[in-house]
Amino acid sequence: MKKNIYVFNNGDLKRKDNTIYFQFNNQKKYLPVEDISQIYVFGEVSVTKKFLEFCTQNSIMIHFFNYHEYYVGTYYPREYYNSGYMILKQAEYYLNEEKRYQLASIFVKGSINNILTVLKYYKNREKDVSKQIDAIIELSEKINNNMNIEQLMAIEGNIREIYYVAFDIILKKENFIFEKRTKRPPMNKLNSLISFGNSILYTVVLAEIYNTHLDARIGYLHTTNNRRFTLNLDVAEIFKPIIIDRVIFTLISKNMLTDKHFDNDIGGILLNAEGKKIFLTQLEEKLKTTLMQSKIGRNVSYRRLIRLELYKLEKHFMGEEVYKPYVHKW
Repeated sequence: MKKNIYVFNNGDLKRKDNTIYFQFNNQKKYLPVEDISQIYVFGEVSVTKKFLEFCTQNSIMIHFFNYHEYYVGTYYPREYYNSGYMILKQAEYYLNEEKRYQLASIFVKGSINNILTVLKYYKNREKDVSKQIDAIIELSEKINNNMNIEQLMAIEGNIREIYYVAFDIILKKENFIFEKRTKRPPMNKLNSLISFGNSILYTVVLAEIYNTHLDARIGYLHTTNNRRFTLNLDVAEIFKPIIIDRVIFTLISKNMLTDKHFDNDIGGILLNAEGKKIFLTQLEEKLKTTLMQSKIGRNVSYRRLIRLELYKLEKHFMGEEVYKPYVHKW
């Protein structure tokens, strides 16, 4: 099975014959190209046109992050699976206001249902999150077809604020307090984990889209305008609670991350290189974890669940089956 490569050092990514190597600190580390799915670059890394051409030939995506954990962009190889028909159908659903809102609201409702699933899981483990559950249900009932997407996103944002407050109740860790959602820069350790994890999930979904007929540039909840990719942001909303947030709970509750894994920088708090490695290792484990899917009668990994979600979207665009978002069950 192909794996992701994470680059934290500064150096150069190069091609030599039919392989890739990373040159850093007078060292060379060779990476068999047949084993690589994606490359995540966190250090200051130089690449050449020859190297990028080789990545294109081997369908290897490269995701770039800057020092402050921010996602910079993705080198997206030439698409082999893109379908003109599918692009037209996606555009049709985007340009039709009613169809676009319908899809956008489905993404939001899927996200809300998985948020509630997480909270109910912890409520059953004697965490006092009933107040948050009730408030989220009350807000979710306000979603209706007379809204526009901006109003829909406002409700979704309010729901997430309530949900994040529940993190303090679930974790009960004095050195990991949510307080309020802050970004660019995150103002505490918990916000840093949320921002970093969400950014990585966006690239995970993007990589799965690459292997379908869908066009990642056409999203519905997140506006298709100046962003290069938006469909991955839409789909990621469904999986954030059950993948990223669960990884965060595991890392904190098991004391896998402590104060030493964070740096105070640019007025905010950021994961350092060691912290990122720990987070990414745990996330990889989560994505490989399998669970039974009764609809197809077999176990599938969380990563595969994302791909199956995209296949359902394809069927929706083709008019074969109305899209229903994945809702997790424990």
